[in-house]
This record gives sequence, C-alpha cells and structure tokens, in this order.
Amino acid sequence: MHFLSAEAAGAGSASMLVMLALMFAVFYFFFIRPENKKKKTVEEMRNALSVGDEITTIGAMTGKIVQVTEDTVTFETGEDRVRIQIKKWGVSTTAKMEAAEAEARAARTRGRKK
Repeated sequence: MHFLSAEAAGAGSASMLVMLALMFAVFYFFFIRPENKKKKTVEEMRNALSVGDEITTIGAMTGKIVQVTEDTVTFETGEDRVRIQIKKWGVSTTAKMEAAEAEARAARTRGRKK
C-alpha cells in the first residue's frame, strides 16, 4: 500500500510541474512578449526622430522638433515659438505614430464588422 501512495505522489508532482510550465508560457505570451514588442517599437520611434516631426511628450506638451542630438530633442510649442529641450526618453508619441495606430484600430474595427 505504501508503494502505491509514493507513485501517486510522483504523478502529482509531475502534473504540478507541467501546470507551472504552462502558466509560465501563458504569462510569457500574453504579458511579457507584447510588452517587450511595445518597448522595442517606442525605442525605434525615439531613435528615428527628425527635425519637423510633431511630437507629444510624456508631460502632454506638443510641438515640432527643431533640433535632435544623440540623447536630447529640442522642440517649439505653438505660435509663440518657445523652445524646450528634453531627453529623448521624454517623447511619448509622434504624429506619424498616432496616425498609424488610428489606422490600425480602424482596420481592426472594419474587420470585425464584416
């Protein structure tokens, strides 16, 4: 009898390991991987900034880029032409990126209505 309970305990621990591996795979594919893709996209956007791009900062200021260096961006806000210099990591989005996201959302919406 004691032998049968040891086999049952071994099978239970094996199924627990399988369940843990499955949970890790789910977390990876639904949480970690999409977040890494988003970080990569934002980093590429920040490295591709150029003079004339319309940007929005993480502080919700908007303007047009007038100068780009390796780690800073200088942009003008509105008609008063005030120039503000920020680090590249402070750029949240560009007008091009927002337009592409809006188009992708619209395409997904059109696909669902069919």
